[in-house]
Amino acid sequence: MIWKEGKVLLGKRKGNLGTDEYSFPGGHLEPGESLVECALREISEECGVLVRNVRFQLLASVFEFLPKHYVQVGFLADWEAGEPKVLEPDKCAGWGWYSLDALPVPLFFPTAQMIASYKSGANFIDVK
Repeated sequence: MIWKEGKVLLGKRKGNLGTDEYSFPGGHLEPGESLVECALREISEECGVLVRNVRFQLLASVFEFLPKHYVQVGFLADWEAGEPKVLEPDKCAGWGWYSLDALPVPLFFPTAQMIASYKSGANFIDVK
């Protein structure tokens, strides 16, 4: 969840999972990669912005896509520089900054889960 001037960065997804839903930058952990390294790499690969002050937000089980079970590790970060660009056009239709009071719909399930976590302060979700 990247913050800039009270807004968060969301992209409209393309591809298999969550097509036409809005999502934060993110992806899968690579072998030997730390969690923060993964977050920074995914941000760089997907939208090219620079961030600072990366901090833990959420650990959650994601049962929405059973039979696949995902473990979501969410981070907050502050935008530092750069305008978001579509660097993976097969995966994203565009990026935009949105207020939490005016979010686009529909939201990708893990993104909605992170927003709910942010609003409630709950940082561990392990329920179906």
